Amino acid sequence: MAMPYLHRFLTGPLEKSPKSTVIFWLTLTLVFATFYGSLVLQHAFSIDYVVQDDARQHVFWMQRFIDPELFPNDWIADYFQSVAPAGYTAFYWIIAKLGISPMLLHKLLPPILGLITTVFCFGITMELLPVPVAGFISALLLNHYIWMRDDVISATPVAFVYPLFTGFLYYLLRQNLLGTGVFVALLGLFYPQCLLVALGVLTLQFLRLTDWRPHRKQPGKLYQFYGTLFGIAAIVIIAYMFKSDDYGPVITAAEAKTLPEFLKRGKSEFFSEDWGHYWFTGQRSGMMPRFGIISPLILGAILPLLLRFRGAFPLSGQLKQAGILLEIILASLGMFFLSHLLLFELHLPSRYTEHTFRIVSAIAAGITVTLLMDTLLIFGENINKKAITRVGCYIILAALILEPLGLKRFPRTDYQFGYFPELYEFFAQQPKDIQIASVTDEVNNLPSFSQRSILIGNEGYVVPYHKRYYAEIQERSINLIHAHYSPNLAEVEQFITEYGIDFWLIEEDMFTASYLKTDRWMMQYQPAANQAIAQLEKGMTPVLATVGDRCTVFQMGKLSVLDSACILTVASSPL
Repeated sequence: MAMPYLHRFLTGPLEKSPKSTVIFWLTLTLVFATFYGSLVLQHAFSIDYVVQDDARQHVFWMQRFIDPELFPNDWIADYFQSVAPAGYTAFYWIIAKLGISPMLLHKLLPPILGLITTVFCFGITMELLPVPVAGFISALLLNHYIWMRDDVISATPVAFVYPLFTGFLYYLLRQNLLGTGVFVALLGLFYPQCLLVALGVLTLQFLRLTDWRPHRKQPGKLYQFYGTLFGIAAIVIIAYMFKSDDYGPVITAAEAKTLPEFLKRGKSEFFSEDWGHYWFTGQRSGMMPRFGIISPLILGAILPLLLRFRGAFPLSGQLKQAGILLEIILASLGMFFLSHLLLFELHLPSRYTEHTFRIVSAIAAGITVTLLMDTLLIFGENINKKAITRVGCYIILAALILEPLGLKRFPRTDYQFGYFPELYEFFAQQPKDIQIASVTDEVNNLPSFSQRSILIGNEGYVVPYHKRYYAEIQERSINLIHAHYSPNLAEVEQFITEYGIDFWLIEEDMFTASYLKTDRWMMQYQPAANQAIAQLEKGMTPVLATVGDRCTVFQMGKLSVLDSACILTVASSPL
């Protein structure tokens, strides 16, 4: 119903557009964002036991905010608590004190973060090009980006990048010192890597505005504005630098190249022999990993070409402050290459470009499409074919709106579903200080669903960036594989005693060589995995397979739970 006004909205600046038009396009944008968020909520509450993949590591330990007795002396919980950004931790703690558990909050939060991001993206685009439909297209494309990835959906620190960085850009464009300062601080408190990019943007913008000429007299307000923001960033960065590091130092690039986790098929694969993959599409090493859709990248890349021929695109005359998009790209690339140079001191290089590039390309694409539609409408008037060109605009908008239909998974949630409720309830009824050992995939869900400690998990828990943490996890993993497949009862008894194992979670068919050979996690640990395979192929039966009949205390489907106390009793008497 708003399409008859489209030409006016495309060719006139905001101050000449009816306020109702802006409200219409913003509302329409929020409708799509709300719809996408509702799809996520449907997944999140589809069954009783659901947890997002990354939240299994970054949120589970926060259940301590509800019950401080949970996860006592838990090496894994303590580590993830120590590396969590201060603002992220404080946010969950405050909400927990208000009565909403972290495990519930991590499901409710993504749609809210998506809506905040949508509003800021719409506002940023309007600051650059005061045409409401441009804001709609940019925000729509950014929504496509964030809901086809598991960043915002995870409700982990990275989920806050999009609302906080877009908030920073919005207030920076408006030269609002209070708003910009608040978001600079929040970026540092929630996702420090993005604060460094923001600091790069501020530096480039300051140098541009001062015209690189120190002798030229500059307005005092300019120095006051940027000086205050630099000061806020410096305070946050210094505070972060003084944060205690009980699990360091950080692994070096040379050391990482010797570890299977960082090599091909490793759980933290980084180094790739494929040059293009390493620099562009690698999940951890590349500047544009897992973008999924390329239309915003292509359309965004066209924008400089359109601006080169402004005469053919009259609406480009309304574009202002567009230089900030280039500043974001340059700041992101600068941190990307610096991170590669200082690997892994600044964590992963991809973290400095993948999120900001999505934001920039979505905004640039929205502007590009708007300029093209404006020129198309003008062309239609000139040749007296307004109806045809309006239909063309309809088709363009429809194609952008329907783009997610071509994706295999949309939204992509990476939610992990718990299909063994009685198992989770069984462990939840045990004392809070128990320790569970297992090499099954299901063990990864127990801290989230049962609030009980595990010795080691095989997905996401093996984080190899801090030497002390990884050394302990590596030792545990190797010893667990040895004990799990050992035919020597004394060795199993020693393992149980050393690590205080109360229960073993075992899976049907896991005591076979084929199970081991196809397990990506265990095969990383050599020669332990190959030794276990050799033992099984020689017909040597693991102890845990022989005591099942006597020591099983719970069984559900393919999973069984063995009582370590029973195994120790067996160890003290003949089998």
